[in-house]
Amino acid sequence: MMDSDSARQQMVDQQVRTWDVFDADVLEAMSGIARERYVPDAFRHCAYADAEIPLPHGQCMLRPSLAGRILQAVDVRAGDRVLEIGTGTGYLTSCIARIAGSVVSIDLYDDFIRGARSVLEPDGINNATLHCMDATAELPDGDFDVIIVTASMPAVDPRFVEALKPGGRLFVVVGDSPAMIAMLVERTEGGEITTNELFETDIPALVAPSRPPEFSF
Repeated sequence: MMDSDSARQQMVDQQVRTWDVFDADVLEAMSGIARERYVPDAFRHCAYADAEIPLPHGQCMLRPSLAGRILQAVDVRAGDRVLEIGTGTGYLTSCIARIAGSVVSIDLYDDFIRGARSVLEPDGINNATLHCMDATAELPDGDFDVIIVTASMPAVDPRFVEALKPGGRLFVVVGDSPAMIAMLVERTEGGEITTNELFETDIPALVAPSRPPEFSF
């Protein structure tokens, strides 16, 4: 039976790298995290498989290759203030925290927040702040260098763009299943907004008890 260290390195080499993820900081972060600690007990045998893992509330843990692609796309840098919308188990939070200056992670479900906190703290992550919050109704105070939305939306929420600092980057998946597009939205230093379509994917929708107006760029 393969040990977890070998399985983790195989995940990075054979799943993450092969989807054109070559950013050294991203690969180092993913190589250093015991992913099985963030996976529900019933699915720990799948911790290093390149597959989505079911979570309560109809959500899922993103497959490792997608997590790596997201981190590379937004180009998380040392010193960045990052907002993660959709904490889930806290695995992506842990990846972000190992690269960025700080991360604020919010989730609609309190059990996700409590579960993620119970793993992040023992893992020595002290630059992540977690809040139970409905992202469709409110966002944490301040602006951010990077915003990552880990669930899909019908269209880009303008409030997320407005929360970017000049030079900031937003990752969001838009569209309806099964044809969704991962997008990178950037605010230039001059304040202009640019968008790039990255790849096709299909992930659960952001639960929206209070959905604001939406628009497309």
